[in-house]
Amino acid sequence: MKTIRYAFWAIVALCLILIGLANRGLVTVRAMPEAFSDLLGIAPDMELPLFIVIFVGIAVGLLIGFLWEWVREYWQRAEGRLKAREVDALRRELAALKVKTADNGDTPLIGASSIGCENVVAALITAGAEVDKAADNGATPLSIASE
Repeated sequence: MKTIRYAFWAIVALCLILIGLANRGLVTVRAMPEAFSDLLGIAPDMELPLFIVIFVGIAVGLLIGFLWEWVREYWQRAEGRLKAREVDALRRELAALKVKTADNGDTPLIGASSIGCENVVAALITAGAEVDKAADNGATPLSIASE
């Protein structure tokens, strides 16, 4: 796979070198039209090889595209951060339930049902927790939740 990657970048480099050699003639790059520069008395002109103008144009286009995508994807990144915080909170809550319920032999589902943590109960059931497993005193998560 590395060989294919190196071959690809070698071909890209060769193409860029060929474009540079074929377009090395000087061109005048003007920052504003001639009428405006005459009116203002300034003429921000530069003479550059054409391949530099081409490569700078491509680079500026790529930078604008990357910035545009970064701004456009803000909501996806924000939603990802929100989901990560929610998962962390559920993990902390689950860890607290494991510690709290480990003392009396109850399962985490029974503990979550007894203190009314609906989010944790839903997460445990989704993860495949045994809903009919009874505690030491014979109570099940369903009987505890119905109380």
